[in-house]
Amino acid sequence: MMDPKKDAYGQEIWAYLKQKPSYEIVERDDGFINFSQGAAVYFQKFHDWPSGQKKAIALAKGNVLDIGTGAGRVALYLQKKRLKVTAIDNSPLAIKTSRARGVKNARLIPIEKVGRLPKNYFNTVIMFGNNFGLFGGPKKAKSLLKELYKITAPDALILAESVDVYDTKDPVHLNYHKLNKSRGRMAGELRIRIRFRNYIGNWFDYLLVSPKEMAEIVKGTGWKIKKFIKSDKYLYCAVISK
Repeated sequence: MMDPKKDAYGQEIWAYLKQKPSYEIVERDDGFINFSQGAAVYFQKFHDWPSGQKKAIALAKGNVLDIGTGAGRVALYLQKKRLKVTAIDNSPLAIKTSRARGVKNARLIPIEKVGRLPKNYFNTVIMFGNNFGLFGGPKKAKSLLKELYKITAPDALILAESVDVYDTKDPVHLNYHKLNKSRGRMAGELRIRIRFRNYIGNWFDYLLVSPKEMAEIVKGTGWKIKKFIKSDKYLYCAVISK
């Protein structure tokens, strides 16, 4: 189980739930710092979701696995649609928050352990909030996609959101792309950690990919790209089928 002192992400979500000041600092391994106003995005109502998520969620069916549930916004929306949702996250406080908000089946399971879930059970896998990034890197992504294949039904879909990492002119990000390539990583293979107040999370890998790169990663895993849904700004959602 994650050390509560390292659960900076969960702490910011819990603070927002308790109506306390919340913000999020993302620190990248090249020294780049991104500051956001906090956990409000993890509590968004449907009308505030990115357009790609709104379109993709209409395809959700049957038993749903919500990977990286955070504060449970997707799970709560689908529960209202009378779908059976299993919501997972590696943050103890995120799970505590989602349960407090009414998520019926929220479980403390990291993405690396999805293979422990029931075989041939899920009809839909949701990876919103750029959560394709939780795969971390291309090799790990292929391995985990094969695990998702085992726990999903023959008609299953993965609805995954990512950021087209190349849709930028910012020299800081472009230089990071070059740095990554020089060390044998994909341009969007980030190494980051989350900070909130005096909480500092562990470093972890987070993968941002272009649609073309996603299609390459999916090859050979039993899955295929059915279509891409353009979203707001540099975001997009992929509909991935068996």
